[in-house]
This record gives sequence, C-alpha cells and structure tokens, in this order.
Amino acid sequence: MTSVPVIPEPYTHVLAEFESLDPLLSALRLDSSRLKCTSIAVSRKWLALGSSGGGLNLIQKEGWKHRLFLSHREGAISQVACCSHDDDYVAVATSQGLVVVWELNQERRGKPERIYVSSEHKGQRVTALCWDTAVLRVFVGDHMGKVSAIKLNTSKQAKAAAAFVMFPVQTITTVDSCVVQLDYLDGRLLISSLTRSFLCDTEREKFWKIGNKERDGEYGACFFPGRCSAGQQPLIYCARPGSRMWEVNFDGEVISTHQFKKLLSSPPLPVITLRSEPQYDHTVGSSQSLSFPKLLHLSEHCVSSWTERGIYIFIPQNVQVLLWSEVKDIQDVAVCKNELFCLHLSGKISHLSLVSVERCVERLLRRGLWDLAARTCCLFQNSLIAGRGRKSLTVDKLEHLKSQLDLTTYSDLISQLEELILKFEPLDSDCSSRRSSISSHESFSILDSGIYRVISSRRGSQSDEDSCSLHSQTLSEDERLREFTSHQEEDQPDPGCSSHGGEDNVSHVPVTFETDKNETFLPFGIPLSFRSPSPLVSLQAVKESVSSFVRKTTEKIGTLHTSPDLKVRQEPRGDEQSCEEDVSSVTCPKDEDTEEKKEVTSQPPEEDKFQELKIATAEAMTKLQDPLVLFEPESLRMVLQEWLPQLEKTFATQDTGNSSMTSNEDVELFDESKNGILDEDNEKEKGDSLGNEETIAQMACEPVNSLREPLDGLFRVCSPCSIADGLQKDLAELTTLCLELNVFNSETESTNGHVDNALQQCSPEILPCQFLKKYFFLLDLKRAKESIKLSYTNTPCVWDTFIEGLKEMASSSPTYLEMEEGDLPTRLKFVDDSVPFDSPLLIAYATRLYEKFGESALRSLIKFYPSISPSDVMQLCHQHPERFLAYLDSLVKSRPEDQRPSFLESLVQRESVKLDWLLSAVSHDAPPSTSTVDDEGHPRPHSHLFSWGYSQLILHLIKLPADFTTKEKMTDICRSHGFWPGYLTLCLELERRREAFANIVCLNDMSLMEGDSGWVPETVEEWKLLLHLVQNKNIKPVPQKSANGNFGDGPSPVNVENVALLLAKAMGPDRAWSLLQECGLTLELSERFTRTCDILRIAEKRQRALIQSMLEKCDRFLWSQQA
Repeated sequence: MTSVPVIPEPYTHVLAEFESLDPLLSALRLDSSRLKCTSIAVSRKWLALGSSGGGLNLIQKEGWKHRLFLSHREGAISQVACCSHDDDYVAVATSQGLVVVWELNQERRGKPERIYVSSEHKGQRVTALCWDTAVLRVFVGDHMGKVSAIKLNTSKQAKAAAAFVMFPVQTITTVDSCVVQLDYLDGRLLISSLTRSFLCDTEREKFWKIGNKERDGEYGACFFPGRCSAGQQPLIYCARPGSRMWEVNFDGEVISTHQFKKLLSSPPLPVITLRSEPQYDHTVGSSQSLSFPKLLHLSEHCVSSWTERGIYIFIPQNVQVLLWSEVKDIQDVAVCKNELFCLHLSGKISHLSLVSVERCVERLLRRGLWDLAARTCCLFQNSLIAGRGRKSLTVDKLEHLKSQLDLTTYSDLISQLEELILKFEPLDSDCSSRRSSISSHESFSILDSGIYRVISSRRGSQSDEDSCSLHSQTLSEDERLREFTSHQEEDQPDPGCSSHGGEDNVSHVPVTFETDKNETFLPFGIPLSFRSPSPLVSLQAVKESVSSFVRKTTEKIGTLHTSPDLKVRQEPRGDEQSCEEDVSSVTCPKDEDTEEKKEVTSQPPEEDKFQELKIATAEAMTKLQDPLVLFEPESLRMVLQEWLPQLEKTFATQDTGNSSMTSNEDVELFDESKNGILDEDNEKEKGDSLGNEETIAQMACEPVNSLREPLDGLFRVCSPCSIADGLQKDLAELTTLCLELNVFNSETESTNGHVDNALQQCSPEILPCQFLKKYFFLLDLKRAKESIKLSYTNTPCVWDTFIEGLKEMASSSPTYLEMEEGDLPTRLKFVDDSVPFDSPLLIAYATRLYEKFGESALRSLIKFYPSISPSDVMQLCHQHPERFLAYLDSLVKSRPEDQRPSFLESLVQRESVKLDWLLSAVSHDAPPSTSTVDDEGHPRPHSHLFSWGYSQLILHLIKLPADFTTKEKMTDICRSHGFWPGYLTLCLELERRREAFANIVCLNDMSLMEGDSGWVPETVEEWKLLLHLVQNKNIKPVPQKSANGNFGDGPSPVNVENVALLLAKAMGPDRAWSLLQECGLTLELSERFTRTCDILRIAEKRQRALIQSMLEKCDRFLWSQQA
C-alpha cells in the first residue's frame, strides 16, 4: 500500500473525531428525512439537540445517555442555549418566535417544567440566544434587530419569596439589522448585526458602537476572557471582511486589526477520524478571503470559526492560524472547552476535539486503533520530533504500535514507523545510557503505594558513602522520583507488575539480559535499557541489579534514621549479614560474592525451585480433566488440598527471606517501619497479656496470627520471580479454584486436630484475607471478584481486602496518582480516558471515587456499566444500602422507558436478589408504616397516594417474571410495608381478587375501580362481595385520618352509592337494581342514583334504536345489491 505523506510544518494540534454520534442520532430517530436535528447547544453536562418536530433532546455527555425529552407544540426548534453556570436551565426558541425557558429539576429528581414563555418576538425569527454568566437571565435577538432580556424567578427563589413574581420582558435595544450573534461577559452584552457590532453595559444601560467602518453580511463577534491571575482585562474580537479581525478592548475601542488572509493559504490539515484515512495535499493554495459568520472562544487561547469550506482555529493574540481543516456543509457549531459539536446541513452531528498531536496518538493507542494511530504518527512525524511528543510518546509505544501492524498489509507504514523510531533514538539513547548505570550509581526503594523510588547518589559532589546531609539526600530522591515517573504512561495496561507491596520482595539472584535493538518492548512501560521481553523478568532484573547497593547503604541510612535504642540492636551486623548470606545461598546456590562483581552472571530462572511445583501442578490439572473430580465439589477440594502445600512450600522460602529482611533492615531504614516494630511489640504484648486465664482456643489462634502478621498490609501483586506462561496459567486456575471452594488451610491441617478446630473458628475472615494477600498475583481477578461476591457475602472484609489488593496494584499507575485533584466530573473523564473499559482495576478507581465523593460518585458509575455491575456497587456500599438504591434507580432510568423491564430482568438473575432489592426499595425513602397500615394490618384510607422515593423501581421489580413462591413473598413485603399499588398489582397476578377488593374498600378510593386499568368486578359473586364489604365498612367506626393530611377533597370515596353507580354502568340499571334489592341496599340510595339510572335507560334505548336503524339500512343496501 502507498506510504503516508509527511506534513512538513511542525503543527502542534489537530482536530480528531474519536467517537461517532451517528448511533445516538439513530436511537433518537433524528436521522430520517422527516425528522432531523435543526439546532445544537452544549454545556458542561448536556448536549442539547433541537429537532424539526419541536422536540428538544437533552443527552448527558457522560456516557451519552439520553436523559430528557422536552416537547414543544409551538413549532420546530430554531435556537437552543444552555445556561453556562447552572446546568438545570435551558432556553429554547421555536419557529413561531416564542422563547421557552425550562427548569430541569435534576437535583430534586422532579419533572422538568416551563418557568417562562416569552411572546416578545412572536411572529419573528429568533436568530440568537445567550445566557447571562452570573444571574438567570436570557438575551434574545431576532432577524428584525430587536434584542430583549428575560429575567427569571425560579421555583428555587420562590421558596423564600412571599408570592410568585413574573418579571416582564425587558427590551434592551433594536439594532439596524438582523442580529447575527450575542455574547455576554461581566455585565457587558456584545451584539453583532449584519452591519456592525455593539457593546452594551446592561447595568448602566449604556451602548457603544465598535469601530467606524460598517460591513455587509453575517460576521460574528465574541468575548475573549482575560486571565484573572495576571490582571488582564477581557478582549473582544469582531470578524471583518477579507479574513480579518478587530481586536477590541473591554470599553469598545478598536486596538488593532489582524489579517489572516495570507496565513490561510497553507493546505488544510486532515481531521483524524475513523470515517476515512487522513490525507494531506502539499499544494499551497491561494490566499483565502473569508467572512466568519460566528466567532467562538475555544479552549484557553483560541478563537474558532467556520465557513462552508471548513473549520478555522486562530490564536488571535499571536496573529497565528493554529490550524484549519476541511469540514463540509456546516450549519452551526457549539463549543465547550476543547470540544466542537458541528451540526451539518443534513442534520448529522460531528463531535471533534482539539488536541495536541501526541495526545491524539495516545488516545488512538488506548482504543486499539493501530492503523489510524500509525498513520497519524507518520503524518505528523515532524511535530512529534520537534515538540514534546518525544517525552510522552516514547520509543516503547512506537515499537508496540509497530508490532500490532500486519507486515503483509502495512509494509510501507511499518517502514515509515521504523524511520520515525530511528529519529527518536538520540533522545532515548541518552536516557538509556544514563539509566544503564543504575546498578552502580542508583538504588530503588519501594513505597507503600508500590511505586519505585529512585535514590540517586550522583547528585552533587558527594558519593553515597560520604553523604552527610539527610535533607539534601531526601531532596535528591524526590527530584529523581519526579524525573523517573515523568517517563511513565498515564494509563498502563497492567500496572500491577511494578508493585510488590514493600521492600521485602527484593531478591538477590543475579541475572544478565542481553539487549538487542529490535527487542520487543513492553507497551506503555518504563524505557529501561535492559528491558526483557517478559515484564516480570524485567522488573526482577531491576531489583536484582540494585539489591547489593541496598545492603551497602543500609548501615549508613540506619544511623541517620533510627533512635539510640534501635542502634543498640543494630550492633551485631556480622550475624545478620551472615544470615542474609545463608538465605541467599538457599535461594540460589550458584550466587557467590555478587557485591564484588561488576558483571552479572546469567543463570536459569529458578528451575529447581519450581520443579516440584510444576510436577504437582501438572498432576492436579490432570486430575481436573476427570469429570468425576471436576463436577464433584468434595473430590475437587481434596485435589486442591493435596496441591496447595506444594504452592505454599515453593513460596515459603521467599516469605522467610522477606520476613528476616523486614525484621532487620526495615527497622534500620525507616523509623516508622511497620513489620519490624510490630513483631517486637506483638511479642511483648503476648508476654504481658498471656496468663493463667488463657484458653486453649486462644493458644490455637496464635499460629494463625503469626502467619498473618508478616503479611499485614502487604500484597503480592506481582510474582517475586519469573514464572513460565504455561505454569502461570495453571497456577492461576488452581489458585482461583481454591478461593472459590474455600480451600485455604492445608498447612495447618497437618499439625493436630486441636489447632485445626481453633483455626476453623478464626478462619471465616482471616484465612481468605491471608490467602488473597499471599497469592494475589496468581489469581484470575475477574473470577475472584465474582467468587467473593457470591461466596463471601457475610464477610465484607474479604471484599475489602480484595479491593485493597487492586488499589495496591493500581497505585503505581500515574492515573491513580493524578486522581487526587479535580472535581468529580474531571476525575470521571480522566478515568474514562485512561483506564481500559474491561480492566479489573476499574473497580479500584471506582472505590476511590466513592470514598471521596459518596453517593454522587455512585450515580456517575452508571457510565461504566457493564464493566462495573450493580453487584459490584452493592459490595462497594454495603454499609449504606440506600446509596445502592440511588445507583440502581439511576441505572434503570438511564434506559428508554420501553427497555427498562427487560434491562432490569437482565440485572436480576436470582430470585433472592429480587426479594432483597425489593425489600430495600420499600424500606428506604418511604413513608412510615404507621401511616400506611393500621393496627389490624389493614390499609389506611388514601395511603396508596403517598409518595415513595423508588416507586418506579418497585413497580418494575414486582412485574419481573418469577415463580409463584417469589411472587407470594413479594406480596407479603408490599403488604407489610404498605406499598398498596404494588400489592394490588400482585393480587391481580396471583388471582387473589377477594383480598384486592377488601383492600380497595379500606383505601377508600373509587378511582382504583375506574378507568382502563381499574379493578372492576367480573362476576355477580364479586359484585355481591364488594357490596357486602362496603356495607360492613359503613357499620364500622370512621377510620383514622392518615398522617399525610386530609384527603377529603381528593378522590371519590368507596360507598354504597358510588359502587351502585359503577354497577349500573357495568351491568345496566335494571340488573343493577335487582342485585341491589337482593342485597338489601336500595334504601341507602339517593335521588342521584335514580336520576343516573334514568339517564342510562334513555341512553340505552337510543343506542338500541341507533343500532336498529343502522342494521335496517345495511339490510336494505344488501337487498338492493342482490336486485
């Protein structure tokens, strides 16, 4: 295939379309010839789309969920404007000239309502809408030049007001021609017409004409906010003929004229999109003399505009064209920060983002768009080489990108990438050569978060042996850490491999790796010169290359950090060193005097150590092939219990070495070190607390605590040594099965029965948590998460431990660290852009957001469904079930109305979950049961009219398909909590009609038996039952009024006369009268019943006569046809 042309100029930014909105328009049915999008607006939260049918669709930008639909009978939507400082308000102009202002009531979870309808411009064409930036005020301009202001008095303000006040529409001014654009900032209204621009001080009611020269045509104008920190005043930019702009100060005085005509002669930059391959034509065109119909402030320093040919982005203060790209047939553009939403004449919408070239490539890589990412790299290679792209877009990523391309299909593209990589080499070579001496000049320490801290000894003139200032050394460490982390990618696919839970896991096995220029680099990793093809082996090499230096500097750092008491315990260094050498010799017998060697010797990766584990694993996997074992839980547990001791034995040596290093070195290195101090304190506490009153069970729990203490707070999120892929896969299968089947205690079973019994008493929480910490790096995280949710529902600490492990694994990622700043929408967007959608670490990020923002973060997690499921959220907020209900209600409401039942059914797979969710929904945000149920368990009158916070969710749950037993339990739940609408629905479904009629009589509301969905008796026996219930009700004393107030003026009561009227309408007056006589209720009827029966008889006679005449006419017609 042909090679990609290279853009000669180093452009820094590009327009990119990362996602298509065509599926959204299709779902909204705005892609047909009959109905299409006519107007567009955007805010921080909403994308507003007005249609030719008069509907306004409000789509939440987070996840593109269709949230609201506002209908207008006043004509098609011609203009839309979202309030910039309050997302709860939106203004709409219709084709008839009416302006409607909506309050969405999202905070109160109410229905949107019209709070103002202005007819000031009725009969005119509204051409511009603009919101005040401080108060709730809308400015409106029409094609006759009239500009008005609508000041709003909202329901929020009316709460504190004595009466509702409707402010009149204020006419601001009438300019000489059609209003092209309106803009507002800091008390000033900017009006751009066909002839000139005007500046209006709305507070002082003063007006200025901008400039002296008029123009003829559609030319826009906009404010350019200044920097508050720098004390800069806002500027104004007004479009002029011939690709020019006026720069105007905030008082309306023209400062200068900027000419962009010659600058626009450069070729257009391609838009990076999935719709087509990016193309670039080197041919330099002629100067463009353009008129810009609107000017929009974009990002921080830019102003954007468009013509019928394309989109143009300027940096006006520098008189620079940042870029221009060909985008055809644009009708209107809405901007928010660096996003552009383009409405085309066909009704289609393009979502473009103004991003730097390197940022564009990174986002394409995260989405796996390898072909497009490679073409973008080759197209903008001059930009990547000349700019900062060499730091963020490293050789590792380019190598990984090249490896993803098919050699036969993209041969030319691969060769161009190789040339680009060669041009990147000088920078990476310097970095590699600098880092290649890490083993001799620098050392690593592992923080609690799992990040490797680089301790540099080359800063300044002192060596590590002669360092005298602890402050200067700590400062150099922080500087090196910032330099080190600057090379990391913000969203690594597998960040867990850089976290080992502490310094305990440093190995002393020397390994040499030969580096080849064409070796396969890890995607998005740290560019180390000794990078191996395996991430675990690479990380092991880093630790082994610096382990000797860690031991050398231990004594010196210990003297700086520790107290005099600790120094006394540090004196026998010779014995401790010998112990370390013994452990090292056991771990690797071939390791001899590694500290004195400058070259690292090569050795097989611990084959002897894993030989027995390989044999035991292969034997266990063979047994699992037998269906009699695989499908029999007890047999499967026996196989796992036989295999688990070998796993523990294999990694026991590493645990022993780590615990010895922890108890000795950590006390010397850090004054606040956990494990060394804890071990000594625990020994003292045991000696003081254990007395004659100790029980045997407490003594038996001691081994459990001793097993647990060395691993408290530490997780093995990455293997301590290299493991072959095949063995790793089998270990993951068996280890995950152990967690699923609760097989943890193989080692302690071999001691004695007494200890085993005590261990079983301590194990419901301790053993699974300990197992997770020890073998976290072996688990299949997705299966482990589902297993914990199903098998450990009564032990929430197991879930908490699993989440802590995920946090530990994610803590080394820059994404996890950068989430400390920003508000909730910023962090959500950051996670959405940086974390893969199917990553098991996503729940760790969600947990962190929940801990910071609470319920509001839970509601925002619906955008991550199905990666984060409702069961995950339920575990996340198990201490606050009401917050889970808010999430579930928002998740269900995010679907269209007709899809909600099926969607909820897909979420609820088990009958017990339906009952749990229903019980929780009727228990929270619900009226008190004393208001809905009387002392005898009967409904209180009108209690079915109470407001329930989750009534829609409850009704959806009870309508789900379920067996008879579950439906009966649902009925009992609704009855006990007084949710009578659901109870009546279930009674109808279960054919419990007698109970339903008895409760309807108690509820005392005739509307329950009227209408299409009313409960009307179907047989004579049911009518007799209902009349009997009503008669007995009248004999009873008057029921107590409900706590919600008096409903006397509300629904029609259930009494004999109203039921008799319903009976007469259903069966006819004559049959109804005979049935009432049979029940002895004719004396209780008034004249109203008699008159109604007479009217029904007359209507019935007329209807019969009409039917008879129609039949006769039909008969005559048919006979005439035969003749």
